[in-house]
Amino acid sequence: MCLPYTKQSAVKLLLHPTRTVPCESPKNLCMSFTWPPLRPGVQCMHIAKAGSALGRWGDLRLWLCFPSNEDSLFSPCSGMSWSWGWASAGSSILAEFGTLHLEFLHLSELSGNPVFAEKVMNIRKVLNRVEKPQGLYPNFLSPVTGNWVQHHVSIGGLGDSFYEYLIKSWLMSDKKDSEAKKMYDDALEAIEKHLVKKSAGGLTYIAEWRGGILDHKMGHLACFSGGMIALGAEHAGQERKQHYMDLAAEITNTCHESYARSDTKLGPEAFRFDAGTEAMATRLSERYYILRPEVVESYMYMWRLTHDPKYRQWGWEVVKALEKHCRVEAGFSGIRDVYTTTPTHDNMQQSFFLAETLKYLYLLFCEDDVLSLDDWVFNTEAHPLPVNHTNFKASVQ
Repeated sequence: MCLPYTKQSAVKLLLHPTRTVPCESPKNLCMSFTWPPLRPGVQCMHIAKAGSALGRWGDLRLWLCFPSNEDSLFSPCSGMSWSWGWASAGSSILAEFGTLHLEFLHLSELSGNPVFAEKVMNIRKVLNRVEKPQGLYPNFLSPVTGNWVQHHVSIGGLGDSFYEYLIKSWLMSDKKDSEAKKMYDDALEAIEKHLVKKSAGGLTYIAEWRGGILDHKMGHLACFSGGMIALGAEHAGQERKQHYMDLAAEITNTCHESYARSDTKLGPEAFRFDAGTEAMATRLSERYYILRPEVVESYMYMWRLTHDPKYRQWGWEVVKALEKHCRVEAGFSGIRDVYTTTPTHDNMQQSFFLAETLKYLYLLFCEDDVLSLDDWVFNTEAHPLPVNHTNFKASVQ
């Protein structure tokens, strides 16, 4: 049951989306499964558990993600390394090949076929073996050599979901996947040491790292990290739990400030901490909002783990801003500039708006037993997968 939050139903907005317009248009379906429309397949299989459909979907995922050449690490159907045109030197991207683990482990559990688990465990072996600069994971890796192509580190775009899948793999295994937990703990330690900074105004943020040089900006995509760190803190040792909960709250507050400092009360695509500016976009190319979910995702986790009412208040501010600035006749649209009170629409409703933004807002106002964090983990597109409370183990060495 969901809780009323104001005289209006807090979920009125969430229950009446008119239509969805999936906007992702990948040039090639070999891009692993970071393409959101393909991710619900595993969740549908979990519900239906239909043997023949399960096998067909599993075969499709395997075919799309891995080549026939067993010696290759990642992608593509052609047998050549697949990449976006702007990815460096035919690279594979950390947030793509690092965001398969939950789905493929669950596929092995449902189908009884260990091949899916074996594939993603091979990726993990490579990541454990390769040297990491300052303990950090760069965003681009060569699928041919298994080495990093360049040392650009970001907790936002290109890297983001890799990190959340480490802690969530441990949680989905019912806390048996100790390797994933150690990888997460080590990565977070390196992030805090090298990337976490505090502005002159006291705002904590996660900078990007380019070959040892910090870029003092934080993308909207990186704002999921407040929720991730809080989720990990809940299961940290007692001496570290409060430290990480404080860090999670500070990062979530910074992301809220990026919303509060705009005229629309919606956040920009990226915000910076330089030249006296804090938590605001300083470039025209970063002033837009495309219905992204990461900030409200962190609000939901912070509410569930602390029950501090400010997170519901902040979420309600987002609901009102969406209604005021993004509601259009056919659904919801992104806006081109969050710093004007009369923004123009981009005429696109991203698929993640329904899959993530509205879902996290809905859960923010629900009781904790609605998709309880004790029994479910959310993949990177917010599709719930069950925590494995059984003794299932894929036969992977």
